[in-house]
Amino acid sequence: MRIAICPNAFKECLSAADAAEAIAVGVARADSSATVDLVPLADGGDGTVETLVLATSGSRRTLAVTGPLGDSVDATYGVLGDGTTAVVEMAAASGLAFVPPDRRDPRVATTRGTGELLRDALDTGFARIIVGIGGSATNDAGAGMAQALGWRLLDEFSGELGPGGAELARLRSIDGSNKHPLIGHVEVLIACDVDNPLCGPRGASRVYGPQKGATPEIVDELDTALGHFAKVVSTQLKINVHDMPGAGAAGGLGAGLVAFAGGKLMPGFTLIAEACDLEERIRGADLVITGEGALDEQSANGKTPAGVSAMARKHNVPAIAIAGRLGPGFEKLYACGLTAAFSLCPAPISQQFAIENARTLLADAAESALRLFLARRTGR
Repeated sequence: MRIAICPNAFKECLSAADAAEAIAVGVARADSSATVDLVPLADGGDGTVETLVLATSGSRRTLAVTGPLGDSVDATYGVLGDGTTAVVEMAAASGLAFVPPDRRDPRVATTRGTGELLRDALDTGFARIIVGIGGSATNDAGAGMAQALGWRLLDEFSGELGPGGAELARLRSIDGSNKHPLIGHVEVLIACDVDNPLCGPRGASRVYGPQKGATPEIVDELDTALGHFAKVVSTQLKINVHDMPGAGAAGGLGAGLVAFAGGKLMPGFTLIAEACDLEERIRGADLVITGEGALDEQSANGKTPAGVSAMARKHNVPAIAIAGRLGPGFEKLYACGLTAAFSLCPAPISQQFAIENARTLLADAAESALRLFLARRTGR
């Protein structure tokens, strides 16, 4: 039996690679003769660089960049095995993990560090750059990123805007005369796992602002600022990012990458699946096991388990998902092609216990799931 093991990361406890290894342990206990193919995945959020570097036998580059609050942080981006593609994870430079809860304020957090990673990739001469845009601490529509790439964002007195989303309310003109010369000549693909527009009830500020420290009053301020930004971009760059699906991802970085880097928004899972040759690896499998930290009604909207399940169904391969939590609406994944779903929690346990023991619990759940699958397959 050949089993393709294709999980996403289990947030706060296991990377996708660690999750794949834990599942493999459980598989071996249930069937020591099984052949496993470990394919750790991501959908544009945390773990994108690690996943693609591992899948393609690539390498990493590390440099000091500007963190979300202006201090220096060490950030790593990946180089795929083809040697011509860089993969940048915005969370590595501008992520929420860099900001303690008591200092979170998306009015001032900047994406400049993400732009510095992109600038280094452009300077190095890569032909293609994949940008994963999950896990941000920011709400600046990629303004800091744009400034790092040489764009000037100016107020009514022709002064440069400061860092943060609140500054966008003062934007009056955009000067691209000193933008990086390779912008528009290098393919930039934006791995995005949400379809939120830049502004409005489902926009960057209202949906994601509160987790970054925004009060209701700050949310209103930022949504207004992003709306103003969208008008200036539409007028001066002739690009409409206000209602663009995915433009609101990562505090509007989706919009900024389209406007200032010539980026193309794409489903994160699709990009990563292609880089990992996932379809071919699933095609020859007898069973697929996927999973991530939580499965719920949102999981069917472009998340890794949905994509894996659909690909498995295309090739008539049963697909099992294991999650830390099965939330309301996870059953929507069955329509995507999922065969069965299991929680790694064997009994009522605390979230902290589950996080601390995730590797063991995941292996145990994988063993149980595979034993059930084998019993059904053999009729025993």
